[in-house]
Parts: sequence; structure tokens; C-alpha cells
Amino acid sequence: MLLEWVKRSMRNWVKNENVQMTAIAFATAVGAQFKINPFREDYFRIGLGVSILLFLLMIMPHLSYVKTGILTGIASFLFQSADLINHVQTVSILESMRDNLGAGVYYVVFAYGLSKFKHRFHEMQPLLLGGLITCIDFSSNLVELLLRGMLSGTNIFYMKEWLYLLVVGGLRSYFVIGLYNSIAVRQMRLLHAEQEKRMEQMLSVNSGLYGEVFYLKKAMNTIEGITADSYDLYRDLREQDMNQYSQRTLGIAQQIHEVKKDSQRILAGLLKLYDNEKAVNMSLSEVLNFASKANRKYSEMLHKQVEIDIEQQYDCESPYYIPLLTVMNNLIANAVEAIEHEGTVRVRVYEQEDDVHFVVMDTGKGVPEAKRDVIFEPGYTTKFNEVGIAATGIGLSHVRDIVQSLAGQIKVESAPPGETGTTFAIAIPKMNLIKGADVDDTFYHDRG
Repeated sequence: MLLEWVKRSMRNWVKNENVQMTAIAFATAVGAQFKINPFREDYFRIGLGVSILLFLLMIMPHLSYVKTGILTGIASFLFQSADLINHVQTVSILESMRDNLGAGVYYVVFAYGLSKFKHRFHEMQPLLLGGLITCIDFSSNLVELLLRGMLSGTNIFYMKEWLYLLVVGGLRSYFVIGLYNSIAVRQMRLLHAEQEKRMEQMLSVNSGLYGEVFYLKKAMNTIEGITADSYDLYRDLREQDMNQYSQRTLGIAQQIHEVKKDSQRILAGLLKLYDNEKAVNMSLSEVLNFASKANRKYSEMLHKQVEIDIEQQYDCESPYYIPLLTVMNNLIANAVEAIEHEGTVRVRVYEQEDDVHFVVMDTGKGVPEAKRDVIFEPGYTTKFNEVGIAATGIGLSHVRDIVQSLAGQIKVESAPPGETGTTFAIAIPKMNLIKGADVDDTFYHDRG
């Protein structure tokens, strides 16, 4: 309990804005000790502190820039005054404070200038932002020089030195902006990669679920037909005074009806996972990209070296990306499974007349001639686990039915003589992919 309390207290302490501003002030004051003196016989100096302050303020825009600048000015003033006294024994405390007051004022003016543009940093181009910060830096240096000239009586009007300050300010500003942008770009890439990973996971789930829901709908239609036939049989038996059989038939019809209602509840629950009103389009290139990436990982999981090549000659956006992804996922996965150790899966997409063609070719063991007519039959599979249980994937019969629901056709072809492998060729009317025509889609149809 004590350890948890300490951890919680430390987290709250670190998140405190006053603590953050004080830490920035301290870091800037320490960094300012790494410095150069551009003017001969003067205590004016350029240190690393400005770069530290600028970078920390850019990554923590929630802080008050003015308050941070004041704290930084005070900390820098105290640090540099103490450092001067330590290195120059003949300098008094008042002289040291006089010579370093300008350095403290510099940070206040610099932070104040940044505060006027803090909310526009992300909107401005890097070159323009660098020029703006250079101007703020140069103006802050001029204020420091003017104050130093007033207090110390030194001559500050050296155009060469002013140009030097402008160049140093520009280099410092663009260096910090470059560092900040490189970190920001990396964060954006990591965020994009995470979003893409989540999208892949979502599409993978949706693709797998689509096949199950598609066949649940089909099974419900079958159940409805069986229910109607059972009730008709009940009435026929009752008219023939076969009451014993008619009552048994009625009981069967009632049980089938209960199964139908249970299936409807399951289907309704599954369809709630999809927002029909927010259905969006996805391009064929994106569908192919997700399918190929997922199956490359699948081949690695199976410890196979499978190269997946995509040859795309046609692209369009379609609201039916989930059924397309379901089909492509399953065909490519079947191709990967058909390859024993290493091989190639080629996917080709092209337009011919009014159809869009999807061709999946592999260099696997192929489909025997005798089985080519039955591979699309329901329940057919060649995949069994170590104890002889058949695979539970959606199967080629499901793939065929999904393609047919899009008013398309699918066929299987063997590899040319002398080669191994299988080719699945799909043709879908282009208008059905783009506009959806009269396609009965599992997820996007009107569900009343």
C-alpha cells in the first residue's frame, strides 16, 4: 500500500505544471552554462539553454510560456551570477547581478514572443516557423544587449556581431525545429502503424465474421422453408385424420421454429457490430494489400517461405470490401496452405469488358482432375488436424456463394502442363462492385 501511494504521489507530482515549469527552468539554466562569448571583453554569451527551452516549450504547449520564461529568467540569472562570482573572484555580487540581469530578461522576452504564436506552431510551415523563431530570438538578444548597455555602459552597436547573433539564432532555431519535426514524424509513423494494425485486426475479424453471418442467413432461409413444409405436412396429415402423426409433425415444426428464432437473435447480435449508416468504401488496392499482408504473416506462422505477388491493372472503390476481402483472404490462405515448404502466390486483378477479374494462382500441389467438380460442394475439405477433425474455415462453397451474391462467377483451373499449382478465376460485374446494383449483401442490405 505504501509503495502504491508513493508511486501515485510521484506520478501526480511529475504531472504538476508548476513542477514541469520549474524543471524546464532548471534544465535551461544548466544548459546555459555550456556557452560561447561572441563579443570580446564582454560577459554577453550564447549557450545551449535557449535550445533546451525552445524544444521543451514546443513539446509541452499546455504550459504557460510566460510563467515558464519568468522562472527560467530567474534561474538563469541566479546560475550565471553565481558562476561569474566563482570564476572571477574580484567581481562583487552587485556587479555580477548587473552583468547577468540581461540574460534573465532575455528568457522572459523570448518566452513571451513564443507565447503569441504557440497555438499556430502546428499550422505553420517549418521554414516559416524557423524564420519567426529566429526573429524572436534576435529581438530577445537585442533587448538583452540594450539592457546590458544601459547598465554596464558598453557599446552594443557592432553590426558584425549583430549579424553573428542573427545567424546563430537562425541555426539554433532550425536545428530545434528539425529535431522536433523528426520526433513528431516518428510519432506520426508509429501512430499510423498502430492504426493500420488495428485496421488489419478489424478487417480480419470482419472478414471471418462475414462468412459465418453469410451462411447463418442462408441457413435461416433453409430453416424457414423447412418450417413451412413441416406445417403443410401437419395440415395434410390432420385432414387425413392421422392425428398421431400430425401432432408429431406439429411438434417438429414448432422446434424448428424455435431454432429459427434463436438463429435470428444470434444474427441480430452479430449485425449490431456493424453500423449500417456509416458504411464506407475501400479501394481494391487496399483490399489486396490487407489480404496479402495478413497471409504473409500466416505463411510465416506455418513456417513456409511463400512469396505473394500482386499484379493490379484495375482499381476502384467499393462498398463491398468486406465480402471481397473475405473471398481474397480465403483463396490466398488456401493457396498458402497448398504450398508445402516454399513457393509463390500470384494475384492478378484486371478489367475486361464489363467485368472485373480476380485471379489467384499458386505453385502448390494442385487439385486433381477428379475432384475439380466437387471442391465447391458444401462440406468438402482436404484439411484435417492431427486427430482427423476437418477444418472449420468457410470453405470454397462459401466463397462461391459470396461471389454469386455479387452476381459473379468462380472457376478453378489446373496449372499448365509441366507445372504444379491451381488457379482460381473470379469475374464480377464492375457495376455491382462500384454501385452495388441489386446485390444482396449480408451487412449493407436494408435490415428493416
